[in-house]
Amino acid sequence: MNIAFASSTGDAVDQHFGWSKNFYLYKVDKEKATLLDVIDATTDIEDEHEKLSYKIGVLEEADIMYCTQIGPKASKMVQAAGIHPVRVAEGEKMENAIGQLHSMLAENPPMWLLRIFHKAEARSA
Repeated sequence: MNIAFASSTGDAVDQHFGWSKNFYLYKVDKEKATLLDVIDATTDIEDEHEKLSYKIGVLEEADIMYCTQIGPKASKMVQAAGIHPVRVAEGEKMENAIGQLHSMLAENPPMWLLRIFHKAEARSA
């Protein structure tokens, strides 16, 4: 499954979804995580709906997106695009978030994570 992190550094989640200029996209399976891309989400679009649509469009490969904040309208739009938004505390290390995903997948994954994992596995098969 592909996980996007709203980050200015590539080390920690430190960006609001709508304001993030970069997303770090990782492929995460049960054992490892591989950086696929650093997505430039910079835009000068003024209209809020168009800007959110653009941001979601650049994340089309993501199954899950981590950020520090996301508004209710943006959250609904992200979910409608098939991406699961996850809010975390500012400064959450990306490696810790990936480690938590690995732990959940190895132990007793919640249903939302199982659905995303199986959907991503079917897509790549």
